[in-house]
Amino acid sequence: MDAEQAVGCLISSTQARPMYGEWLRRHNRRQEGRAQLRSAYDAFSRIGADGFAERARRELLATGETVRRRAVAPVTELTSQEAQIAGLARDGHTNAEIAAQMFISPRTVEWHLGNVFSKLGVRSRRQLRALL
Repeated sequence: MDAEQAVGCLISSTQARPMYGEWLRRHNRRQEGRAQLRSAYDAFSRIGADGFAERARRELLATGETVRRRAVAPVTELTSQEAQIAGLARDGHTNAEIAAQMFISPRTVEWHLGNVFSKLGVRSRRQLRALL
């Protein structure tokens, strides 16, 4: 699965959250609605789905929550080295193996993977494998 397909899957699975959050808000269940809307807003912002993120942000504002717009790099903005390291990590290679293949230090691999995890909003290689 390439990055574009992963983004499509994430958008599809996340689209239900703002609708449910809107429904909860309109039925005076603001706290519950906020949780759904915040989750949708975070996910959409993280992947660069600005239109969906803006809709979730407006609904969050309607619940009384203060929301700032985010300037998060979308998934497609991985550097070429980050993309290469992410692909190798996805395939199950250790940091040492990746470093040896790319002629860089394991610490540099670790640093780049930290950037990848941050940009993609994942916390583990398992989540990285699911996303990529």
